[in-house]
Amino acid sequence: MFLRVWEPTKKSNKAILILHGITAYSGPYEVMGKNLSKLDYTVLGLDLRGHGLSDGKRGDYPSRKRLIMDLTETIAFLKQKFSILILLGHSLGVLSALIAVNHCLEDINGLILMSAGIEAKPGVYTPLSTKEKLKILFSSIFSPSKPVISYKHDGMTGLDDPLFNFKYTLRFMKIFKIFDAKSLKTTEKLKIPIILGVGDQDQIFTVESAQKLLDEIPGDNKKFFVISGGTHTDFPEEGFVPLINWLEETF
Repeated sequence: MFLRVWEPTKKSNKAILILHGITAYSGPYEVMGKNLSKLDYTVLGLDLRGHGLSDGKRGDYPSRKRLIMDLTETIAFLKQKFSILILLGHSLGVLSALIAVNHCLEDINGLILMSAGIEAKPGVYTPLSTKEKLKILFSSIFSPSKPVISYKHDGMTGLDDPLFNFKYTLRFMKIFKIFDAKSLKTTEKLKIPIILGVGDQDQIFTVESAQKLLDEIPGDNKKFFVISGGTHTDFPEEGFVPLINWLEETF
C-alpha cells in the first residue's frame, strides 16, 4: 500500500488521511494536500489496492475483507504516529471512510466528506445493455479479476494519466456498492465531528442529495457546506474557507 505525504513546516501530532475517489489515486490531491498541510497537519494520501502506486490488480479488489484490513491497518499504523487522525473521503472515498468508521471508530477523530450524495443525478450513468450485462456476468464467473466494467460520466478527469483506472471488475463494484449510493451510511451513532461539502456544480450529486446523505449519518456534531463554483473534482481555493474554519475551531 502506497502512502503519499505532505509534511507541515513544523512537527505535528495531527494528521489527515485522504481516501481518493473511483478511477483516481492520491497524486491528483496534491493541491489539497499541500494547502491542508499549511494548517499544521501532516496530510497523507492512500492509494487503494489496485490503484496508483499500490500493489494489486488494476481496477480490482479481491474481497471486502481485504479492503477492510487495508483501511484498518493503515489507520492503526498512522495512530501510532499521530494522536489526532481525521479521514478525508472524496467521492468513492466517502464510502471508504464510512467502512473504516464501522471497523475502527476508536482510532478516528473526525470525518471530512466531499462530493457525495444519497443518490446520483438521473442520467449520469448510462444503463448497461443486455449484451454488456451478459459479458460482465460471464467474466465475473470465469475471470473475476479481469476488469470489464467501464466507468465513465461527463466531466471526468485524469484521462491522460496512466495511473488512473477506467475499468473495474464486478466484484470491485459489489464491494464498494458503487451502484447503490444509499449504502453510504453507518449503523451506529457517531460522536466524532463530521463535515460534508459539495460543489454547487457537481456533475454527479445535487446539493440536496449531499444534504440528505449527511442527514442519514447518525450523529449530532455535523456541519454542511456548499462550494460555490465547485464541481465533482475541482474546487476554487476560496471554497475551502468553511472547511479550514471547521478544522481550526474543532481541532
